[in-house]
Amino acid sequence: MGGDAIDRATERLQALRDGADDAATSAALERARRQLEAFAETAASLEASLPATVGEALRDGLRAETLPVARQLAEVRGLQSQVLRRLERLEGEIAAERHARVDDLALLVDLVASGWRSVNERLARLEEAIAGPAVSSQKIRPRLRRDHDDFPARLSDDPSRSGPHQAKPGAAAA
Repeated sequence: MGGDAIDRATERLQALRDGADDAATSAALERARRQLEAFAETAASLEASLPATVGEALRDGLRAETLPVARQLAEVRGLQSQVLRRLERLEGEIAAERHARVDDLALLVDLVASGWRSVNERLARLEEAIAGPAVSSQKIRPRLRRDHDDFPARLSDDPSRSGPHQAKPGAAAA
């Protein structure tokens, strides 16, 4: 069987050499040329249309994928601007509140200062009323300060440190 195939192939090659199958060979060559031309046309049309088709497919894909991202990005930008507006509003409110507290503190300081002034005025009037019209309040104040400077010493048990208002230990019995 293997020898028969070889013999037939040898006979065909011999026939081709002799030109016996010229018509069949020409037909086969013509068919091959037409198929090559068709293949070349198909390759040329693919070469011309493939970049445009691929480009269009890429644009469509990118458009489909980037549209949601663009929407989300726009939403994030909107939220960011909203947060900035709120922060600016809070900053303004805090500044106004701080100024109001400073004003309240200034008023409180003025009230305390005027209260102490009125206490000083009352003490001066009392000192004048106690001392009488002949003694001025400026003469009384140094004496009061002097009497109050040794206040802790007057509370001690040491008789040498006792103030003018404390009784002497021997004077209590008399």
